[in-house]
Amino acid sequence: MAKTVDLWLDLRSPYSFLAKDPAYALEKELDVTLRLRPFALNLAGVVNLNDPAALANGLRKVKYLYADARRFAGPRGITLLGPKKIFDQKLVHLAWLFAEKSGKDRALIDLAYPRFFKRELDYEDRGAVGMLLKESGVDPAGFDAFASGEGPKELAAHQQEAEAQGVFAVPTFVVDGELFWGQDRIDFVRAKLSA
Repeated sequence: MAKTVDLWLDLRSPYSFLAKDPAYALEKELDVTLRLRPFALNLAGVVNLNDPAALANGLRKVKYLYADARRFAGPRGITLLGPKKIFDQKLVHLAWLFAEKSGKDRALIDLAYPRFFKRELDYEDRGAVGMLLKESGVDPAGFDAFASGEGPKELAAHQQEAEAQGVFAVPTFVVDGELFWGQDRIDFVRAKLSA
């Protein structure tokens, strides 16, 4: 029986973007079932936006993290432009769950990441997210009802499950209850799955 690997991602995270393709390759290499799961990282809660010193320190950290992520992205030909603001990921994560119902979640994720990090996709723009669904092969009819009805409950259930597993950041791989945080932990995930 194939093992299942949960991979918790935030569609705003450059490190999540970097983890996606190696995780796909790992799935094929080791014949595991990879479940991509949405996790809302609370970026605004990381820094006290009302404290100028904390804000300045937080901005330095964000600049460093993007520079670090680009070290991994550059050799792979991946563009990572920092967003001009902290985007709310709720709408695009709801689109992810809606696409999953049609088996098109990976198609949506694969389109969303590069566009977002090239500043070509606004995750808060309902029209843009609707087009993303359509381009992913999903009929967007019914998305508005989902986004204002059952969708937020499903999203909250994912968040609660992640937190119950101990997830605190992204990307996080979970194998047999063991957490591996970071896109650069894939070799540890591989070793765990091969053991």
